[in-house]
Parts: sequence; C-alpha cells; structure tokens
Amino acid sequence: MNRIKIILVIFSLSATQAFSQSKAVKISSPDQQIQVSVWSGAEGDVRYLVKHHNNIVIDTSSLGLTLADADWARQLSLVSVSGTRIINESYRLAYGKKAMISYKAHQRELHYVNKKKAPMSIVFRVSNDAVAFRYLLTGKPAGIRQVVKENTGFNFPQGTSTWLQPMQVARSGWESVNPAYEEHYHPDVPVEKVGENKTGWVYPALFKAGDSWALLTESGLDSNYCATRLISEAAPGHFTVGFPDPREVITGKGYLPQGILPFSSPWRVITIGSLETIIASTAGTDLARPAVVRNTAFVKPGKASWSWISSKDDFITYDEQVRYIDLAADMHWQYCLIDVDWDRKIGYAGIKKLAEYAKTKNVSLWLWYNSAGDWNTVKYTPKNLLLTHESRMKEFARIRDMGIKGVKIDFFAGDGQSVIKYYIDILNDAAANGLMVNFHGATLPRGWARTYPHLLTAEAVRGFENVTFGQNDADREAEICTILPFTRNAFDPMDYTPVNLYKVQSNTHRKTSNAFQLALSVLFLSGVQHYAESPEGMSKTSEDVKSVLRVLPDTWDEVKFLGGYPGRYVVIARRAGTKWYIAGINSQATTQKVLIDPTVLGKTKGRLITEGNDAFSFNIEDINKEKQVEIKASGGFLMILE
Repeated sequence: MNRIKIILVIFSLSATQAFSQSKAVKISSPDQQIQVSVWSGAEGDVRYLVKHHNNIVIDTSSLGLTLADADWARQLSLVSVSGTRIINESYRLAYGKKAMISYKAHQRELHYVNKKKAPMSIVFRVSNDAVAFRYLLTGKPAGIRQVVKENTGFNFPQGTSTWLQPMQVARSGWESVNPAYEEHYHPDVPVEKVGENKTGWVYPALFKAGDSWALLTESGLDSNYCATRLISEAAPGHFTVGFPDPREVITGKGYLPQGILPFSSPWRVITIGSLETIIASTAGTDLARPAVVRNTAFVKPGKASWSWISSKDDFITYDEQVRYIDLAADMHWQYCLIDVDWDRKIGYAGIKKLAEYAKTKNVSLWLWYNSAGDWNTVKYTPKNLLLTHESRMKEFARIRDMGIKGVKIDFFAGDGQSVIKYYIDILNDAAANGLMVNFHGATLPRGWARTYPHLLTAEAVRGFENVTFGQNDADREAEICTILPFTRNAFDPMDYTPVNLYKVQSNTHRKTSNAFQLALSVLFLSGVQHYAESPEGMSKTSEDVKSVLRVLPDTWDEVKFLGGYPGRYVVIARRAGTKWYIAGINSQATTQKVLIDPTVLGKTKGRLITEGNDAFSFNIEDINKEKQVEIKASGGFLMILE
C-alpha cells in the first residue's frame, strides 16, 4: 500500500511538471483586460508574461529566488495551482488621493518545490489596474534563512519609452548621505537608450509600451526584507530586481533579506492602463499591509510653516520660530516645524516654552532629529538619540510630554534590511508615544502610509530645497514637477515642500510663476504639507490667495485626471466634500490650452486663479460655464468649483 502511494506521488509530480512546461497558468483581471500567463521553461525555470488589451506590456520574464542554502530559480516542479480567489477589500486612508478605497482582484497561488523538494509559492493578484506578485517561503522554521538574489525580471518590448530616476551611489554626496532618492528623472527616454546600470533605478519607474502605461513599484515591505531597485541590463528593455549596496546598513548588521520561515517578499506591483489609470490608481497601498496602529486619534493631517527653507541653519532661533508660529496661526495651519540644531540653539526648555506659546495660537510643533549612526558624517543635532528602543522611548516620551506632535528624522543609511527594520522600529515606537513621523533623506515609503497611518510624509524626492541650492534645479523645476504626480507621488506621500509665492531666499532665480506654485498645493499629496514661504513673502501675497490657502483641504475624497503628459504638463481635479479643486502646471516652452467643463464635475460656477500681469502676481475671475484655460510656460492655475 505504501509503495503504491509513493509511485502515485512520483507520477503526479512528473505529470505536473510536464503539464507546467507545455501549458501556461492564466490569471486575469476582473474586467478581463489584463492577462498574466505563467509557465515553466525546459530547465524548470518559471517565466511570466503580461498583456493589456491583448498587447504585450511585459514580455517573457523570469521569476524565482535564490537563498544562501537553497535555489528556487531552476529545476522547479509545479506541485499545484489554486483556483481563482476573489479579493474584495475596502479600507480607509488617513490622507491621500482618496479617503475610502475599494480593492477588487483575482488571486491565484502557484506552489513549487525545488530539486530538494523544499516549497515556494508565487502569489499573483490581478486587479483592473495592476498586476502584483510576491514570493512566499513556507518551509519549516529551522533557523534564519537569507535571500541572496531575486530572479525577478521585467522585459519591456522594443519601442517602450521610460521615465527613470537613477539610484544614488551609497555613501556618496554631501556628508556621505546618499542614497536619498534625490536625483532627476530622465524623461521620455527610449528603452533602447537606457543602457546598463548596476547601481539601479528607483521606484516608481514609469514606462509606456505602445498605448499602455506601466508604473513599476513595490509594496508591503516589512523588516525581514530589504528595499529593492531596478537594475537595467545590457540587453535593451531588460530590467531585474536588485538588492542594495552592501554599505547600506546599520553598522554591523545586514543588507540582504532574512528571516525565519515562513516569510514573504514584498509585492512587485505593475500598475497598467492609461495615464488616467496611473493618477487614479491606489495599487501601491492596495497591496500594503492593513494598519497595525489601532489608536490613530493622534494622527491629524495638516499644513506647516517651516523656517529652514528660507532662512537656513543660522536662524533656528527662539525668536525666528515665534515668527513662523505666528505665520502658521495667521494662515490657520496646524503645525510649525523646527529644524536642525534646535537642541543647541534653542534648548529643551526653550522648545517647551515655544510649544506652550504655539498652543495658545492653536499651532503644534514638530521637531527635527538626526538618524545618527556612522553611515554619514552629518554633524547636525540632536543625534544618537534614536538608535536603540530604550533611547527612542525615553526621547519620544520626553518631547510628547512637552506637547510635541511629530518628528522629522533625517539622513538614513539606505535600503538594506537592517535599515528597513530601523525605519519600522522607529514607527512602532513613535506610535506608542502618539507621535507623527516625517522621514527625510530617506527611502520611498512603499505603501507604509496605510500600514502606519502616523507616517504623514517622507522626502525621497529632489524637492524645492534644491531650487534654493542651484540654478540648474531652478531651471528644471517645472519639468520635474510635471513628472512627480505620475511617479514618486503616485501612491506615497511626498514632502516636496511646495508653494513659494514671493521669491527664493537664495542666489538662485525661481523660473516658475506664482500660479504654478499655488497649483502645487493641490497637485502634490502629503499628510503634512510644509509650505516654502516666509512671513515676509506671505505678507506680500493677496488676501484672496491667502484665503484659499487658509481653507485648503487637508484630505481628499476623490481624484480625476483631466489631462497631461509626464514632463510636459498635468491637470488634476481633487474633491473634498462638495468642492472640487482643479490644478494644472505646464513645463513646456509654449502655452498649453486645457478645456475645463465644470458640469462634468457636477458644478456650474467657481473661481479661476491664474498669472496676473507678471509671473509673480495673480488674476482671479469668476466662471459659470465651460472655460478654456491657457497655462503659460512654467505657469499654472488653480480652479475652485463649489
């Protein structure tokens, strides 16, 4: 009897392997417009292909993992395939492009064993706007296992266009602070001209294959795994998932994924469709873990004044912060951020006094911290206070009792597994103390805003501060800003620090108009929006525009894409309650015309704010019918429909 069972099992495995090599497993979106095929090659390697509207978006590409002591890249046998499971979830975001989100997808699991009969599963989920997959290792929990390579590939067809941002080299740049996701995107580059790049490209990475757009990112990153990047190979159009530089670590700890089984990789997420799909999609948070923070009463999205962007290091003083607290109060903003060296230039006693003063003005404070460690040479303080759980809990409790509401933590070490664990440990300890978080000099959040709602924002962008550093960045501001809604800010909060309405407080010359800057307040999404304006600058802004900024929503209920092309122009409508805000910007050398029909959004009247007689003034007009808006070069507009 036992002998018969063994023979049957062997026959079953052999038949399954033969079947898997000749017939692909299919997974389709609920609307059937996205189709994924998965099959095995002659060497037992797993391959997949993705079509949209029957056109290839991802051509034949590899799948698999290699561990230090096991291989799931070759000689795999397909043991079983699950039936189609219907995923139907709803969740709420504390902030973002939509408040209430409904996620529907079809899921199938493919169960493999390697030549040693050790199991691995690949889980696919396909929604109407995205393909996602991840690896699940389900063997016995016998010690810590380490992943040394991910064999995931993304092959794009010839003729594909790309919008890619290069990954910065570890331990490079000012005070060795890289990588920090702060390079310029390379817009509209043919995939044939991308070339080999072993340092990699950051997520989200945007592609246009034929008539289909694809935005590639990852989500659901936990402390077992490292953050990854795209590596471009010598073969045009061929990209693979790459691991961080070995230097991107907490000193003495690791950079490769590791954990006790069972554990899984993050989701590899490919949003697919039109540009409207990219703007409306929530795929990056759909695949993230649900919120692990149960008590979120302390999480309050809002806006902040911030002195450093204008007056830099020398003015982190008590009197200067009073001026910015007063600015926040006058503008009805909830927060004021106090930046570097506050502990030495103001002191804890002074900060406590400032917090008490701010409270009388209905303003709360955020404080800056250095992530410290020896991964860079930054001298700013406070530092060395967040490196251990015990030290974090002591410091967080101290400032919480002073009335501080949030922390901005800067200059992290990169994307290694130990650094990702450091991020998550900070988030857990901040939540325990009722503190909101802003990560700077940091990695892409990768859906963490859903899992940790008190993570209100993260930098990971070449933001407005660079416009104050050099003219080249000022010259390219409009171009970069028209790319970000389709890439960096598509799913994750982005602390670009927008809206400078008077002038740059530096030797550079801002090329974008005031109307352009005002539009960014709606185009860019951040749980806490730090405005790049001084009290002096705001005093020169018209009361009509100031009144708009005083009541601008902190959260949004709905989003619609009205037009654009990454690197050229973008027009987006966002709804909060019964009001629609439509914002547009243009980076082209010529005027871009956009036809706006308020009735499409259920409205018949509103206000339109554009450039006035010059780039630094405004023109405001009432509208009650269809309007053709002319967006000037490096200009913008904001329309409010009630």
